[in-house]
Amino acid sequence: MSSVVTGAERRTIPTAPGHRIFGLGREFQKDPLGTMLGLFRTYGDAVRFPFFLKKYVYFLSHPAHVKHIFLDNAANYTKSPHPAFLLLSHVMGNGLITSDGEVWERQRRLLQPLFQGHRIGAYGAVMTEATIAMRERWARLPADQPINLDREMMDLTLEIVGRAMFGADLTGEAKEVGKAFNAVSEEFAALMGNPLAGLAIRLPFLPSIRRFNANIERLDNVVRRIIGERRSSPRDIQDLLMTLIAAQEEGSGVAMDDRQLRDEVITLLLAGHETTADSLTWTFYLLSEHREARERLETEIDDVVGDATPRLEHLPNLPFTLAVVREAMRLYPPIYLNARWCNEADVVGGYHIPANSMITLSPFVIHRHPEFWADPDQFRPERFARRDADAERHAYLPFGAGPRRCLGVHFAMMEAQLVLATIVQRYRLELVPGWCVESGPIMTLRPAGGMPMNLFRRM
Repeated sequence: MSSVVTGAERRTIPTAPGHRIFGLGREFQKDPLGTMLGLFRTYGDAVRFPFFLKKYVYFLSHPAHVKHIFLDNAANYTKSPHPAFLLLSHVMGNGLITSDGEVWERQRRLLQPLFQGHRIGAYGAVMTEATIAMRERWARLPADQPINLDREMMDLTLEIVGRAMFGADLTGEAKEVGKAFNAVSEEFAALMGNPLAGLAIRLPFLPSIRRFNANIERLDNVVRRIIGERRSSPRDIQDLLMTLIAAQEEGSGVAMDDRQLRDEVITLLLAGHETTADSLTWTFYLLSEHREARERLETEIDDVVGDATPRLEHLPNLPFTLAVVREAMRLYPPIYLNARWCNEADVVGGYHIPANSMITLSPFVIHRHPEFWADPDQFRPERFARRDADAERHAYLPFGAGPRRCLGVHFAMMEAQLVLATIVQRYRLELVPGWCVESGPIMTLRPAGGMPMNLFRRM
């Protein structure tokens, strides 16, 4: 259902200049974050810019726009046929992130119970056990050997998602998955700003598409191994993957064929580890740069957890730990861009949006909106001690918003807090002196060139 606004209320959306054929695609490819911030700071909450020929992208940056598109009129804003999701579906298929309509509703109903209540709590031990094993490995490193924290967090969260969701040991395949996913992400980013990407991915003889497809096949090989081993394992283990397999085999109405099963597994595998790894990497970077916040965090963890293994029961007594994670995700949201397709003409915040328009909303930009965040570029975890629930809900969206808010939000937040507490309990991490940190947004928001850190024992 579209909004109705009178002519007197309707505002004209400004138009940003761009290349007469390729719009702002090249600028987005080179510097997506800088381009989006520049648009916001120049034109304000709403602007359109040329994408290809006479097609425009509508870039919206006010929390009221988020509420309207993700919640109030969400049915009008789908993921397909937006070019970004056509490209993403080439990697993830028709899984929970990329699907729409009945397929999405069916899969969401099936998976949602596995991310609630006692099911989530049971994953806590897996998270801390894997982190403690990583700490023990760090203890065997030479005292002066830095670690690449980006890679360490990727391997750790891959191990956690493998054990918790799929009952699979992925430690031996972490390097293979990491290389393949990095390559897929880089090719995805290169195609993202290209208005002809939808055509390009249908041309497998192109060298870039051949590489793209080869690395997707490497990921598929891992997924096939996971599914095959789980099918032959005891059926009394009710993890997420067994639930999907059982629903498929029992004819429960899910009507999920082998391809749909593959799509859900690769979606959960990639989305379930990449975003949390990014969040943790940026969290430790910010703590390395802000000594007072780091010391306050260390004191809280020492007082509440001490020498014990961090557990789910500790988390309610670690409010500053939660605030640190949330503030890191405000400044560096792993999903830095949300896209939707406007199916029917609508009015958003007084602006007319034509039917069949591409919509872009950037959490990276909205999280820096000065109307809703004081000192928006500063790392201030204490801001989350003050809660304005309504404003926060729509001005803070690291996990999206509305019916399609990330299903794994509670899993991810618990994991981030437990991993952070378990590492800080024993180690202080400091950025290697002289290293220039730059964001490298590809499929998610990661540090370009990694994040080298020196390790210092605390206890």
